[in-house]
Amino acid sequence: MNAGKSTTLLQSDYNYRERGMNTLLFAPSFDDRFGIGKISSRIGLQADALLYDQSTDLCVETQEVLKTKKLHCILVDEAQFLTKVQVLQLTDIVDELDIPVLAYGLRNDFQAEPFEGSKYLLTWADQLIEIKTICHCGKKATHVLRLDQDMNVIKDGEQLQIGGNERYISVCRWHYKKGQIA
Repeated sequence: MNAGKSTTLLQSDYNYRERGMNTLLFAPSFDDRFGIGKISSRIGLQADALLYDQSTDLCVETQEVLKTKKLHCILVDEAQFLTKVQVLQLTDIVDELDIPVLAYGLRNDFQAEPFEGSKYLLTWADQLIEIKTICHCGKKATHVLRLDQDMNVIKDGEQLQIGGNERYISVCRWHYKKGQIA
C-alpha cells in the first residue's frame, strides 16, 4: 500500500505508448473506486483497462486483442487478486506469445498471509522488483494494517476488502505486530 504501484504501472504504460507501442491493461472488476475499467493512481494518473475476475482467461483475452493489433506489453494492476491459474496464463503470454507482462500487487494481506496471486507470482516470475514504501517510524513497510471507520486496527475478516488510505495503512513488521498505526 502507498508504494506507487499503480503510478509505476501507468508510467510504464505511458513509456510504451510514447514510443508507438501497444499495451493491454488489466484491472480487477470489483475495484470500482475510481470508475469501472480504470486504473488510477493517488497522484491523479488514470488509464482504461480490461476487467478481470476469477473466471477471466487472461491468455484468451490477450489473444482476442491480438486479432486487431500487435501488443508490446501486458500490465496487470492489483495482481494479488489473480488466481493460480491466471498467473500460469500470464506465464503462457510471456513464453508462448512472447509478450512481456508487468504485474503489480501486494505480497500479503492484513493478516500477513500471502494472496494467492502473489504467492504464484513470487514463485513463477522471471524477475521481481520491489517497490518500497515506509512506515511512520521511517523503517521499510512490509505489512498492512486494516482499519475500521474509527481507525481501530482489525485483525479478522475476509481477505478481500477494497479500500485505500481510509481502510489500510502500511507499516513495518514491528508496528504490525504491535498493531500501531502511529
